[in-house]
Amino acid sequence: MMHGGLTACKPTTPEIQQLADKVKPQLEARENQSYPVFNAVEYRSQVVAGMNYFIKIDVGQGKYVHLRVFESLPCNNGDISLAGYQTGKTASDPLNYFG
Repeated sequence: MMHGGLTACKPTTPEIQQLADKVKPQLEARENQSYPVFNAVEYRSQVVAGMNYFIKIDVGQGKYVHLRVFESLPCNNGDISLAGYQTGKTASDPLNYFG
């Protein structure tokens, strides 16, 4: 994978669902709402000074959220954080880079 390039969309793995679950409380706090349904559908990744994961989340009732999750390098503690998100998405919305 080229540094900075975004991979093609891939089906979610258990590891990606775990990343999404780790940042779910951050999203709920920022949006001031809870998400009883929170299923990762697909993802893309990007090598930076760590790893960005762009994850499409099914939050139920035909609604989706796109997450940008940052995982720092192991030498920087490997912390995981919600770096950004987009609400109001649908199943057919492409999962693209966003800042």
